[in-house]
Amino acid sequence: MAGPCAYGVSSMVDPLRRVLIRRPVTAGDFAGAGWRAPDPAGLLAEHEAFGALLADLGCEVVVAEPADGLVDAVYVCDPVWVSAQGAIVLRSAKPARVGEGDAMVPDLAAAGVPIAGRLTGTATADGGDMVWLDAETLAVGRGYRTNAEAHRQLDEILAAEGARTLRFDLPHDQGPAHVLHLMSLISPVARDLAVVFEPLAPVTLIQELQERGIRILPLDPDEYLTMGCNVLAVRPGVVVVLDGNPRIRRAMEAAGVEVHAYAGADISRKGDGGPTCLTRELLRAA
Repeated sequence: MAGPCAYGVSSMVDPLRRVLIRRPVTAGDFAGAGWRAPDPAGLLAEHEAFGALLADLGCEVVVAEPADGLVDAVYVCDPVWVSAQGAIVLRSAKPARVGEGDAMVPDLAAAGVPIAGRLTGTATADGGDMVWLDAETLAVGRGYRTNAEAHRQLDEILAAEGARTLRFDLPHDQGPAHVLHLMSLISPVARDLAVVFEPLAPVTLIQELQERGIRILPLDPDEYLTMGCNVLAVRPGVVVVLDGNPRIRRAMEAAGVEVHAYAGADISRKGDGGPTCLTRELLRAA
């Protein structure tokens, strides 16, 4: 697919029409990137099944080839963000992930997605720190992965489409060596419903959700540790989750959400990346 219908995202829950995923590498410095000895066969099988699930749910799945030497590159959410204008190439603050943004540019071009902008200079940001609240408002975390200069540059890029960022300061938690994204703490699952880990969520984020009439499904601390807050909406009220976390799954189902789970012992649990991390949304359209 190419042309005006190939890309454009300004929502976390509008129907996911096109999505890019990247096949994992099976050799590299997994330990240096913080992984816990994944099984190569498990990585490949689980990733293939994950892509098949997305296709079964109606998504056009664009599959990129492995990025040699970049073990985290399977988590395609972080190096690039997609807005209504196209892709914004980000810059990672994690040394093991430097270069992932540039590695995605050819894949985006092949998928018909133009580059709308790039972070430069001292700006650092991960896609995991960004959540659309509406088509004009992008919530962006401020923490160890995303800094003030990134906020400034993102505002400049998004202004061309009439959008702006809204800053939410993230807690220190376990410090700079451990990843904590805004999306570690919130996943919208419908237009008026979101899973939130309230103990670490910024007060201003909770207040913003309340002001918007978005109901919160609170996550238990033990299921936060097993990525219970990592929920990918493929359309309003239909989501993909990592298997496990039965309490938040029951809470979503009780709220009328259709939940689809995938097995991710290697592709997700051993690298700390759930379904939102594994996907770069290219097109969401009602």
